[in-house]
Amino acid sequence: MFVPTLTAHIWMDDMTELRDEAAGAGRRRARGGGGAARRAARTARRIEAARFIERRIPNFEILDEEALEIIERNAETVLEEIGVNFVDNPAALERWRAAGADIDGERVRIPRGLARQLCATAPGSFVQRARNPERDVTIGGRNLVLAPVYGPPFVRCNEKGRRYATIEDFRNFVKLGYMSRWVHHSGGTLCEPTDVPVNKRHLDMLLAHMTLSDKPFMGSVTEPSRAEDSVRMCEILFGKPEGELDTVMTSLININSPLTFDATMMGALEVYARANQACIISPFIVGGAMAPVSVAGTLTQVLAEVLAGVAYSQLIRPGAPVIFGAFVTSIDMNSGAPTFGTPEASKILFGAGQLARRLGLPFRSGGGLCGSKLPDAQAAYETANTLNAALLGGVNFMLHACGWLEGGLVASYEKFVLDADQLGVLHSLAEGVDMSEGAQAMDAIREVGPGGHYLGCAHTQANFQTAFWRTEVLDYKPFETWAEEGARDSAALAEARWKRMLAEYEAPAIDPATREALEAYVAQRKASEPDSFT
Repeated sequence: MFVPTLTAHIWMDDMTELRDEAAGAGRRRARGGGGAARRAARTARRIEAARFIERRIPNFEILDEEALEIIERNAETVLEEIGVNFVDNPAALERWRAAGADIDGERVRIPRGLARQLCATAPGSFVQRARNPERDVTIGGRNLVLAPVYGPPFVRCNEKGRRYATIEDFRNFVKLGYMSRWVHHSGGTLCEPTDVPVNKRHLDMLLAHMTLSDKPFMGSVTEPSRAEDSVRMCEILFGKPEGELDTVMTSLININSPLTFDATMMGALEVYARANQACIISPFIVGGAMAPVSVAGTLTQVLAEVLAGVAYSQLIRPGAPVIFGAFVTSIDMNSGAPTFGTPEASKILFGAGQLARRLGLPFRSGGGLCGSKLPDAQAAYETANTLNAALLGGVNFMLHACGWLEGGLVASYEKFVLDADQLGVLHSLAEGVDMSEGAQAMDAIREVGPGGHYLGCAHTQANFQTAFWRTEVLDYKPFETWAEEGARDSAALAEARWKRMLAEYEAPAIDPATREALEAYVAQRKASEPDSFT
């Protein structure tokens, strides 16, 4: 029997013995065929996908009512007195003029209250459809949807090091996202496939999302015509005529902070809003460079930019689904490099979440953000800080939830699976504490009594398979076993996992005629213009 004074090794031996004892009792109760059935279940290949997170824990609110009112008042002052620029977009200027804004060149000054009034038509939550209805996600409310890394031009893996991304890498990341249990969304530009022409790579990326995964995905925003391609391809995928699509894409519209809305991103926003596709209106903030160094000043600018962007989406189509975005980091004043996982970034995330909820909008922030060059301790600390802040801060859509490295310049194979594994922790934390009669475990406490152990009791036998979150990557073996197996660190364990996942990948079923139609559209669009790598 285990007592606290025994050494860890003796405790491990006793635990193993007791575990085997309990397992033997379970096998005896199962009588014969149960063991074979369990072995078959363990060896069968299944693609498990968790439902999006539904929080049962409170949001952390860092700002009191007075602070919120000050920031909201200051943001309205920014819009009214300083204004925002809509660059190279005469049609946008005319829309704002018709809505009652003051136009001076490309500067738009929005009367106090007008942007908030326009934002009122945006929905508080919406459903993004996937081609597999079981993978639909609801964005908003108490929900949290997790999507992978977005945008890196480089990739890294243990075997080949750091290099420019290719379309093969992109497809691999789509497959890993599809096979990752805790990832709800296929994402968008998981990496930039630099071996494909700039003006055509969006077609290959969309085709990969549509055929290699059945989870929801994002559209292209790098040029309005590419957003149009995204809509056309979705009409083929979902079998809908023009103008009748459900919301099947959530796409990222970055604001050129400070206070500038460029024609490329706004053009994509216009396409998606008209087609009832969701957009994340997201200031791109590096504190000290694109926003003030203070938390309150940055939150003021974030709110002003989001108000203007969301309001503009509603000028295009009242009721168009949008998400209040806040990608915020700070700058290292010595090197000029962005920093991640800092307390200031968490404070801004918490405050922005409160501001989004007061507007009645879904909220995007967070992710597995880090500045480290490798999937090491720095990466883990900074990532954990941001993931936990996003969970507590009420984030509804988390981009960059797995795979981000080197300040977003690199998509890492090893970090992708390490992060994706840790997203399971967020699922567990979000559930809160189960206070059902079974979870109170009074029967177990009575059965074991003083001085016993719980390994063989009925409550443990009934619940041990689901009672604790279990990693699929990290190593909890005794030192001797770990050493005998090669003394692998986390990166080596992750390398083995992603390679195994890709080896076991099987594409989800898709109607052959739909696939052929998508491939024909891609071929036709590629043939319609010459290649461009700029």
